[in-house]
Amino acid sequence: MTSRYLQGNFAPVDIEVSAYDLAVDGAIPPALSGRYVRTGPNPINPDPENLHWFLGDGMLHGVRLEDGRAKWYRNRYVTGAGAAALKGLPDAGGPSNGLDGSGNTNVVHHAGRIVALTEVTTPYEIDPELETVSRIDFGGPLPAGMTAHPKFDPDAGEMHVMAYFFTEPFLRYHVIDAAGRLVRTEELDVGGPVMVHDMGLTQSKVIAFDLPVVFDLEMAASGSGLPYKWNDSYTARVGVMPRAGGASETQWIEIDPCYVFHPLNAYDDGDNVVIDVVRYDTMFKVDLDGPTDTTQRLDRWTIDTRAGKVLSETLDDRPQEFPRADERLASKRHRFGYSLGSAIADLGGGQAQSSTILKHDLASRTTAEHPMGPGRSAGEFVFVPASADAGEDEGWLMGYVYDAATDKSDLVILDAHDFGREPVATVHLPVRVPVGFHGNWMPDDAIA
Repeated sequence: MTSRYLQGNFAPVDIEVSAYDLAVDGAIPPALSGRYVRTGPNPINPDPENLHWFLGDGMLHGVRLEDGRAKWYRNRYVTGAGAAALKGLPDAGGPSNGLDGSGNTNVVHHAGRIVALTEVTTPYEIDPELETVSRIDFGGPLPAGMTAHPKFDPDAGEMHVMAYFFTEPFLRYHVIDAAGRLVRTEELDVGGPVMVHDMGLTQSKVIAFDLPVVFDLEMAASGSGLPYKWNDSYTARVGVMPRAGGASETQWIEIDPCYVFHPLNAYDDGDNVVIDVVRYDTMFKVDLDGPTDTTQRLDRWTIDTRAGKVLSETLDDRPQEFPRADERLASKRHRFGYSLGSAIADLGGGQAQSSTILKHDLASRTTAEHPMGPGRSAGEFVFVPASADAGEDEGWLMGYVYDAATDKSDLVILDAHDFGREPVATVHLPVRVPVGFHGNWMPDDAIA
């Protein structure tokens, strides 16, 4: 039986491409000067009998925008030891924690560098043409690497990130300063070797997830590449650590069993902490091949630190993932959020499928939809402000959309403020971009 992750738009592409002066419908805003780069799994010589979507070799897909033009599209493998050996290339080199990563989960910029990330492994520095430079540990050490979801303090310029591992200490919290140096590490006391994909950050607090997806030794011994599964007996908790304090001051609060890959944003509200999350009832409980066995929805958790309780309310009950907000408001109160209106199980695309981008107004508690059209399947869309001092929601949303009819993909740019109109611009790519994970807009002035 062929894995679903080798079919449709999950299937890997087999060549690296450089294409120039791309065709565009509409008009690219001249203010957009930089690169949109997204990463995802693109397995080389995959074994259909032992394949998990999360584990494929990482491939970067980027579009360069400048002066109202789409100057190029490139896709490049992240050449860690695994991909390099399969392609006959030298290993990227650089510091390592002994576990080679693929760089297939997120790509961010910090301190002038582009960095590709995977769980549990050391990140990779990437050059502006999307070639791999080397592994990087920000001055280290990073014994468990880091997760793929740093949070950025827009005022201090710091990068905050968790790192989970299958041996003790099971969870670390790191701070990397504005110059790109690791300046702080705390060891948090979680209940066991849990999978911690993301975190929350407010102006005064760090939020840690201690949820019931737990390392399983039998799965690891049997050769599973992702030896984590749901544990009914594990106590679900969130941890609230003061940023000005240490791990010993973390307040752990029990919550109903659930799993969270991605929060949208978090902020302080007096003594409370508010965090919006895409919540799953379970994860890897029935189907260990992927997150296909459970529902997903957007919830708001209000963490009452005085009472030691979490109030949960549903903001939108439609299946959705990849929630994003205006990064200038990271750790601060936000009004708007954006997400992909699709169940994870439906991301492969096909003639009968279509997806929507959702815009949540969390003040009015309303949600608008931007449908992509028949046979068009979107991935994560990111918000790009129109200028440094533009208002929240004043800017553009961009992301890749796969078109089943042409078997190719587009970079689609939407007006976030005028959400119902046709795309501002559609950049046509010469190939398809397989279903992937996360990416970001990287303005020219942020890249050394």
